[in-house]
Amino acid sequence: MSRIQRVFHNSDHKTFVPYIMAGDGGLSSLKEKLIFLQQSGVDAVEIGIPFSDPVADGPTIQQAGIRALKEGTTLKGVLETIQSFREEISIPLIVMTYANPILAFGVDRFAEQAAQAGIDGCIIPDLPVEEEDLFVPKLEKAGIELIRLVTITSPEERIKKITAKGNGYVYAVTVAGITGTRSGFNSDLGSFLQKVKTASRLPVLTGFGISTPDHVKEMSQYCDGVIVGSKIIELFNEGDLEGIKKLVDAAKAV
Repeated sequence: MSRIQRVFHNSDHKTFVPYIMAGDGGLSSLKEKLIFLQQSGVDAVEIGIPFSDPVADGPTIQQAGIRALKEGTTLKGVLETIQSFREEISIPLIVMTYANPILAFGVDRFAEQAAQAGIDGCIIPDLPVEEEDLFVPKLEKAGIELIRLVTITSPEERIKKITAKGNGYVYAVTVAGITGTRSGFNSDLGSFLQKVKTASRLPVLTGFGISTPDHVKEMSQYCDGVIVGSKIIELFNEGDLEGIKKLVDAAKAV
């Protein structure tokens, strides 16, 4: 059983997965952030790789990526940094990156070095299921799970096709748009998440726009847990570590 699978095996609470941008504040801050999140009780962490054309990202994550790029952050540097302290982190680590950085790096090289760094999963938001054979065989051979996304606009047959694959979890996107904090959600979101949950043989986590403890509790009613990105980045930048703990605790309370 992989580290990702163990997160959901006999879990007695809803899963909470934060997203952070590697290199935001310098790569030297990555270990400190991951250890804090682990100690706060998160179940896994998604680690963003900065990219110049982040089509799925809203302003907060875009700015975090720009700051990271200005720090000289590279995919190679991120993997080497994680490898240097991976033994101190027991929770799953999932890299979130676009297809181009992996292709430029080399898919074989990426799979090999990500495995050496102890990466458990990979999210590639601009990779359609029809094109994933470019990546999946090499990732799976290296023991890295591709985490697939479904969106609120995905037809039911496509949801079934996507959720039939893999052994990690399904990332259900809450909005028809980019990442970022929001005050509320579409009234059809609950039915969408229930539809994904019914179709999927894998655990379903939902993300994009979740930014308050109430959001965490509300969304967790419909699926196996939540993913919070923009708000986590904001709170780290503000030094509000208690705010991060409140979000994590909200998932544990459902």
